[in-house]
Amino acid sequence: MDGNGRWAKKRGFPRTEGHRQGLMTARKLVQNCISKKIPQLTLFAFSQENFNRPPQEVNALLQIFSEAVSAWQQELKKNGVRLRFIGELERFPKALRLLMNSLQNQTKTGQNISLAVAVGYSGRWDILQAARRTADNFSEESFVAALATADMPPLDFLIRTGGEKRISNFMLWQAAYAELYFTDVLWPDFSDDDLQTALDSFADRERRFGHLSR
Repeated sequence: MDGNGRWAKKRGFPRTEGHRQGLMTARKLVQNCISKKIPQLTLFAFSQENFNRPPQEVNALLQIFSEAVSAWQQELKKNGVRLRFIGELERFPKALRLLMNSLQNQTKTGQNISLAVAVGYSGRWDILQAARRTADNFSEESFVAALATADMPPLDFLIRTGGEKRISNFMLWQAAYAELYFTDVLWPDFSDDDLQTALDSFADRERRFGHLSR
């Protein structure tokens, strides 16, 4: 979900306003995915590299995130959202971790969509932590089972907003055969129509997974 800061700068707003608008876009996207019967959605909300940003921006991001976790509990439950957080959660303040854990427990029976929010996440971290956990009994199956995404379906489609054409350390193992889609639209402006355009692009692709064309 890239482009919050640039969206704010173009409008003369502080970067925090871009992050707040980006959060509202994420909220609408979840609702749109439910209406389209998309069963699994993952949002890359905060990378491990984001901890290297200026402290005031990191603190603002954590505050916005904490407010959202607190405010959206009833909405998530009402909409049948099963929420989970993936990433190195130990790097976050204890109070925020308690909120995240509480919200995961409260929404565990949601059946309309499984929503994974990647926070403190890094594809390299995910691979390394899985490798450490399986070092004594390694196989591809045990390694995949040790990834943060172990109980999630395969990654089919990866959308990046904001104009950059890279995946920036996100789901490096899982993206091996994912279809990639890049758009210049800044995340706070990413609309229902933009999502449909992306989904139409995905529908037009032939996924061969290394096999010959049918």
